[in-house]
Amino acid sequence: MSARQSRRARPEHDDVRRVILSTTARLYRERGYDGTNTDEIAALSSVSKRTLYRHFADKDELVRAAIKSMIDAAEAQGADAFDSLSDSNNLGSDLRLFARQHIRDVIQPDIMQMRRRIIAEVDRFPEVAAAWYAAGPRRGHEKLATCFKRLRERGLLHIDDPELAAEQFNWLILSTPMNRAMFEADSVLDTRMHERYADEAVRVFLAAYGVEETRRDG
Repeated sequence: MSARQSRRARPEHDDVRRVILSTTARLYRERGYDGTNTDEIAALSSVSKRTLYRHFADKDELVRAAIKSMIDAAEAQGADAFDSLSDSNNLGSDLRLFARQHIRDVIQPDIMQMRRRIIAEVDRFPEVAAAWYAAGPRRGHEKLATCFKRLRERGLLHIDDPELAAEQFNWLILSTPMNRAMFEADSVLDTRMHERYADEAVRVFLAAYGVEETRRDG
């Protein structure tokens, strides 16, 4: 195959993989692990079983990849706010932008439905829950901790344990709307209080970890 032909084939390969992952995520959210079968995934994705297994070794790998793909898509929406945080010249404002975007990224119907499903099956399929945690919360905390270390080096935060501070900030932002969304599915669409939750999270965080300048910004 020529280099030109290879470049032409790659988008088709990526599109097929994307459709398979999207179909898998939807079936898993709706039916759980046992109710998600590769025959139906292949049929709904308009591919053969042979094609399916050319992309993924087995159902376990497929479900894990679908979960990671879903988290990656949500994370990409807030990438700009995340990337600019370390170099912020107005920390209070940029933390508020980040916090507001973080709620939008996480408190989404599909993500909350997936979260409920994974928690419901955690005792039977702990490896699926572990994949969710590694790709989502743990990776997010690590990235945020890296930002906080940089901000500490710049003298904008007073933090002894950036990893702990990252976890605390995450839950200052998400705890109330997420807890409600986990038990009241319709509340996911009620975003009226989200900006207030985000802004108050920043205020409390800076009261604990901000230097005098950043506390004024918050």
